Amino acid sequence: MVLTPAMQAETLRLKEGAAISGRIVSEKPETVFVDVGYTVVGVPRVQVLEIVQDTQAAAAAPVKAQSSSSVEAPASGMFAEAPADTQESPVRELVGRLGEAVVQVRTPGGLGSGFFIHPDGYFVTNFHVIEGETRISVEVYHQKDGQLERRSYKEVRIVAMNKFADLALLKVEDKEAPRFKTVTLGTTEGLVQGDRVFAIGSPLGLERTVTEGIVSTTAREVGGDLYLQTTAQINPGNSGGPLFNARGSVVGVTNMKLTFGEGLGFAIPVAVLRYFLEHRDAYAYDNDNPSNAFRYLEPPSRLKLPLRGAGAPP
Repeated sequence: MVLTPAMQAETLRLKEGAAISGRIVSEKPETVFVDVGYTVVGVPRVQVLEIVQDTQAAAAAPVKAQSSSSVEAPASGMFAEAPADTQESPVRELVGRLGEAVVQVRTPGGLGSGFFIHPDGYFVTNFHVIEGETRISVEVYHQKDGQLERRSYKEVRIVAMNKFADLALLKVEDKEAPRFKTVTLGTTEGLVQGDRVFAIGSPLGLERTVTEGIVSTTAREVGGDLYLQTTAQINPGNSGGPLFNARGSVVGVTNMKLTFGEGLGFAIPVAVLRYFLEHRDAYAYDNDNPSNAFRYLEPPSRLKLPLRGAGAPP
């Protein structure tokens, strides 16, 4: 990500070692409002110890080796970042590079789309695609000798899910599964109305369907949450698939449309997906409680203290 002077970023260092990074959009006597990419957060001033400009934050942060010609894996190790210097390309070229990473997700109750984020078989889809299901399979098209080879994987494990964000992380565990092609996660920083985007998925079961459009708005409020709105056609079966920018990076996870109109599709912003993946342990799937999107810690057992007093053994 390249920051221009108009898009200066700051880091707010908070009490108890916490921090929040983004662009300060407004400062009030009691509150600082920060744009974190997919929403604006109000931070009470009493919690702010220091506001550091991006150049100072970079100097204070640990240095990470970067290469402009390679994909950088973040500390989480679960997904790959899109290189900052990636150039825009025609959709035709991008589809040829990214198509293998997009899959069709099948359950006894229906189907949807998904995409690999890790070569070991970890992939993302919508929670509502797998809700209430444990028998899940994926259809993948592998490139082999210039041809596409369709293959089905039936050993799929649910790793984590968050029904409130409509996201799920799964893993292919077939013994003979190869290393999978993956996508990179981008950012909505700098994404504006009119920017070109495209989706790959399986609308109505039509695998590897590509639809192109533009960003209608980057912050459409629906039911209290913010979504990317796009003119790229989104239909049943697209759910859980990736929404790419013109550089071939994921900027959203398609999940719904307005049924009474056309060109009114919506996607979960990639910042929400990043948060889900980085905190996946908090959303770990529990076989004993499959309908619950959260995993709660067990309460501590009562300590058994030795008796003291009259009649107690010494």
